[in-house]
Amino acid sequence: MINKIVDGLDAAVADIPDGAVLMVGGFGGAGLPFELVDALVRQGARGLTIISNNAGSLGKGLSKLVAAGQVRKFVCSFPRQPGSNAFDDLYREGKLELELVPQGTLAERIRAGGAGIGGFFTPTGVGTELAQGKESRVIDGVEHILEYSLRADYALIKGDTGDRWGNLTYRRSGRNFGPVMAAAARCTIAQVSHIVDLGGLDPEHIITPGVYVQRVVLAGAN
Repeated sequence: MINKIVDGLDAAVADIPDGAVLMVGGFGGAGLPFELVDALVRQGARGLTIISNNAGSLGKGLSKLVAAGQVRKFVCSFPRQPGSNAFDDLYREGKLELELVPQGTLAERIRAGGAGIGGFFTPTGVGTELAQGKESRVIDGVEHILEYSLRADYALIKGDTGDRWGNLTYRRSGRNFGPVMAAAARCTIAQVSHIVDLGGLDPEHIITPGVYVQRVVLAGAN
């Protein structure tokens, strides 16, 4: 019997090793799996590479990982947010690497990783510092730069409702990066607000099929 439900947040992240590459869903606070991130802070894995839309704010979520010294590198679009003092200090001290990626390019790099596409050409970033050192090509008279896909060891995402097979629905804007990250990671861990019996989700409403999800955990379950 397939049952991907994990008994507790701490158990869900227990095997994440030092040096792992993680995708973390969320657009600001919407869709960010705060409880899973808190569990990872308690777990203590270090030297992590985090791929996310932003690097946390106001001492919550990813900001906790940064303040705890667990992050080696961020790949994100918006590294500086209100209250991002820990990130600013560590970056200026050379203790935290940053790969800045335009938001649309970030989403497409993740999507490409899940689709098995090695890279793609985009005009975004042409003529800026972000294009330095990258292969370029003129397509239909427009200069494009080559961007490579992104994949991860783990994805931490937030769904609204899940079942024991790992099928997921999302709540409104909380969907954001979750579906593409689930496809681009070797192990996707989804925290959900509700768990229903198998068959309790309308197949037409499922956004992320269970084939992309390895663990489901109820938010607030330690």
